[in-house]
Amino acid sequence: MSSLVNQQNGVFHSVCSLDCPDQCGLLVHKQEGKIVKIEGDPNHPVTKGHICNKVRHMTDRIYDNKRLKYPLKRVGAKGSGEFERISWEEAINTISSRWKQLLQTDGPESILPYSFYGNMGRLSAEGMDRRFFHRLGASRLDRSICSSAGSVGYKYTMGGSFGIDPEDTIHSKLIIFWGINAVSTNMHQVALAQQARKNGAKIIVIDVHKNQTARFADWFIPIMPGTDSALALGIMHILFSENMVNTSFLQKYTVGHEELREHVVQYDPLTVSGITGVPVDDIYKLARMYGTTSPSFIRIGNGPQHHDNGGMCIRTISCLPALTGQWLVKGGGAIKGNGGYLDCNSSYLQRPDLLQKKNTRVINMNLLGNALLTMDPPIKSLYVYSTNPAVVAPDGNKVRKGLDRDDLFTVVHDLFLTETAKYADIVLPAASAFENTDFYTSYWHHYIQIQQPVIEKYGESKSNVDVFRLLAEAMGFKDACFQESEAEMIAGALDYPNLDGIEYEALVSQHYIKAEVKPLFPGMLSTPSGKIELYSEKMKVDGYPPLATYIPLVDDADFPFLFVPGPNQHFLNSTFSNNEKHQKFEKELLLHMNHEDAESLGIEDGDLVRVWNNRGQCEFKVSVGDKVLQGVVVTQGLWGNSSGFHSSGNVLVNSLTPDRVADMGNGATFFSGRVQIEKKV
Repeated sequence: MSSLVNQQNGVFHSVCSLDCPDQCGLLVHKQEGKIVKIEGDPNHPVTKGHICNKVRHMTDRIYDNKRLKYPLKRVGAKGSGEFERISWEEAINTISSRWKQLLQTDGPESILPYSFYGNMGRLSAEGMDRRFFHRLGASRLDRSICSSAGSVGYKYTMGGSFGIDPEDTIHSKLIIFWGINAVSTNMHQVALAQQARKNGAKIIVIDVHKNQTARFADWFIPIMPGTDSALALGIMHILFSENMVNTSFLQKYTVGHEELREHVVQYDPLTVSGITGVPVDDIYKLARMYGTTSPSFIRIGNGPQHHDNGGMCIRTISCLPALTGQWLVKGGGAIKGNGGYLDCNSSYLQRPDLLQKKNTRVINMNLLGNALLTMDPPIKSLYVYSTNPAVVAPDGNKVRKGLDRDDLFTVVHDLFLTETAKYADIVLPAASAFENTDFYTSYWHHYIQIQQPVIEKYGESKSNVDVFRLLAEAMGFKDACFQESEAEMIAGALDYPNLDGIEYEALVSQHYIKAEVKPLFPGMLSTPSGKIELYSEKMKVDGYPPLATYIPLVDDADFPFLFVPGPNQHFLNSTFSNNEKHQKFEKELLLHMNHEDAESLGIEDGDLVRVWNNRGQCEFKVSVGDKVLQGVVVTQGLWGNSSGFHSSGNVLVNSLTPDRVADMGNGATFFSGRVQIEKKV
């Protein structure tokens, strides 16, 4: 046990565990063994003491009286929420006995782990769990619900998740937030942008919704969903035609600039305006600002990649900094994600060598509903942790129908009796991040951080690492890797070339350490050519256009409105959506609608409407105005069944979203669905 746990009073270093690029350094205040206050660490070089409301009020979540204290087994119908208390011994024996039986009758691939990054700790999210399921031989999960499409698209251009150091963006003179509501999802990039603004920078937001970040900007450019690549190509057209490109940079550090110059001739501003909804004059203005301002920086968000063409969208946007040579200027370039700089020894951490059958089937997490209902041979057992698919996964009605199968043995390990947990046969209480040992690697800034336990485990809760150790023992796995301590796992994971000099003991004493990151240029990228690939032969081999191209969205049935369910300020996906304080902060779930669309349907501000398509239906209160373009409707936040502060319980937004996969990386297409709307009478 950490010595910090034994100290009843004091202030202790910590780190935010949420799936957020900022990954804040925290200070935790304890009195009589309990956390009474959480604040930002003012000495953290990037987050500098500023934290969001989600984390500031985290104590309400940690000590919520609805938090699970002990294991449960279901005694009522699936979905009913009827459970009774059992011991850990009974829980582990029940799970291991059922799995041993399945190994004999259906084979290990009948078991599917289903997880994501509800806790971003590397041990919690991809450590002992991966070792266990590799050793078991279970079906493998393609964890592609978040950023995979854009990561693949960006990699074709830049070779991996490598951008500029966000700390350098205070030097930027033009900052474009493209498809990211950064005020809600990357607040410290907004703080850095505000510093740059004081030094004369202009801030532009390109998005489908006039959200908080758009209102913060000097100029908001609304765009039709899924057309971002067309706008980027229109900018390129003007940059080339008006000689605003850096020819020497293109010749030295890129391949394919001549082919790209010829290719973008077809994307003239008039054509692009017709696709994107951005006026011709605004396209010229934007391109000229970008072409003549240096350093310029693009913060590429998750929004554009959650479309059928999402990978190509990000591939296209990522070409822009090369055209003007911004990568050579301090504060110039782009960030899609910076996780590549902090890659650790994942082979050691996850032990893929334990998987004996190398062609074990892989199941895309975005297709969970299909997998549970149609997979042959079928999935017979589901183990869910660090995620809540009954709310988060696309085509939610299909997912819940799959979870409701009588013959599906489901285990959920969570802090709360989530919507998914109500379908479980066994529910295990999870420890919070403040109760565990783990290490964290940001996918935005360049700091590795460590969490040591600062409080006792809540009730009988256990960490992911603890539970998988118990399951390994119960399954008879004797491999030494299941006996390793958290300290040993962290030390092994840090033994990696790009983390040279960062060791476990140093992390414990210093709390956070910045990796030594060299500038991208001059240097060799991890692309096949070692350069920025404006023309990608690998894309051609993989079946894609080798040059950035606008590809329209897939036809999603004959409904008039594109439906975009974006993030909100006070939840993170479904996390916090069941906590009363955060529900009160967020107030209610609104459907933002253009005033002309509303007028044509006889809908007024504040009306209750029914929104539906072939997948499901929801009810929302409407906010009528100019925050979205005609033909677009936007909601914010994943409100679950327990969201008692909404006038209607029918707010499962993912009952409306498609479970198609994107063009690249098997990514999600949450934002490419279409709906119909009518006023409720």
